[in-house]
Amino acid sequence: MSAIDPRAGRRFLAGFVLLAVLSGITLGIAKVTTTLYALSLQASPLQLALLGAAQSVGILAVSLPVGLMVDRYGAQRLFVIGSLLVTALYALVPASGQLWFLLACTTAVSFAMPLRFISLSAVFMEELARIGEARAGWFRGSHMMGMFLIGPALAASVVAAIGYAGSYWLIAGLLLLTAAMAPLAFPGERGRKAPGAARQLSWRSIGNQLALLKTEAALRATCVSEFFAMALNMFYAFFIVVLAIEVFGFSSQAASALISLQGGAFIAALFGMGGLLARRGEGFIHRLSDVCIVAALLVLGLGRDSLCLWLGGPLLGLGLGALQTVNLSRFAHLGRQLGQGTVSSLAALLGPAGATAGSLVGALVGSPAQLQTLFLAFIPVFAVFAWQHRRHGQAARLFNEPSLENLK
Repeated sequence: MSAIDPRAGRRFLAGFVLLAVLSGITLGIAKVTTTLYALSLQASPLQLALLGAAQSVGILAVSLPVGLMVDRYGAQRLFVIGSLLVTALYALVPASGQLWFLLACTTAVSFAMPLRFISLSAVFMEELARIGEARAGWFRGSHMMGMFLIGPALAASVVAAIGYAGSYWLIAGLLLLTAAMAPLAFPGERGRKAPGAARQLSWRSIGNQLALLKTEAALRATCVSEFFAMALNMFYAFFIVVLAIEVFGFSSQAASALISLQGGAFIAALFGMGGLLARRGEGFIHRLSDVCIVAALLVLGLGRDSLCLWLGGPLLGLGLGALQTVNLSRFAHLGRQLGQGTVSSLAALLGPAGATAGSLVGALVGSPAQLQTLFLAFIPVFAVFAWQHRRHGQAARLFNEPSLENLK
């Protein structure tokens, strides 16, 4: 692959990070605004649960077809189409003060949203070979920073200042702005359809995408790792507040700070671990992530005072962020052989699926005290990962040449 002009690479990275942060801020405001709006409509706990599920149902349903569409039609075109669809849907929300209408719009948004983030993920993975693996986690880190740190912090003030209708119109306006900013992330030939990517959008093609998990060992291992990492991350995010308040006597503010601390460590790892990955290799980052995650699970699962929660959260965030950096680098390598849209769609499918599994596992536990024990239940999974990483040794051995025949 030809080397990219360093200045062009910096311009691309700056524009892409700006777009990713703005997209994350928009979604962060939207998620909190939707929850607050539902509460103002007197939503019951069951209705709130349905609203939460509605935000993921479309992602799980259409991620694979969208991956094929990205490879066939190009990332930029689909990103703009997705942005316009989501803009229209959020602008419609204030048209009715009924909870069912909010639920319907939220569900529709979940079906359109993969057109945006799978397109962004695909083009970033394609460019990673040129801008360097040290930036492997920058897209995810930028998006998470906007979505989980900046956006939620702004949401309550926005609602208080301009109301729910104004908030949704602001969200729609920001989404329209991201569509206009698309050339920053898809300059020149980037984001157009991949050469030779002429696979038809069909059930057979979708089945062939899933079949890759069977035939491509490296892709399967990375997807399994991503699934369990997201399951653990969502389990922590959903239930650490319950554990902190009910078992350790935290205030609601202090319990919320645990999530911010863990999320901050996760994002810092996404921005910082890429440099170590480029210098020390995948094996070192894997060992670091394995040690941090298992140590964090022991601290969180066996701790008997509040200090364990303050230590375990950021340690878990650091370990999961390091693991995510490796996974993103792997997905980029595999995408260059199998199609970035295809690989990005599988990653987009497995992440939410793991997050859903993590939240369901915690929901099945009756006692808050038993939630702490579940941290220990994750240890065997990540111990197996550590054993596999040691067994495989050099990262190159994990990357068997993918077979393009499996995509035909």
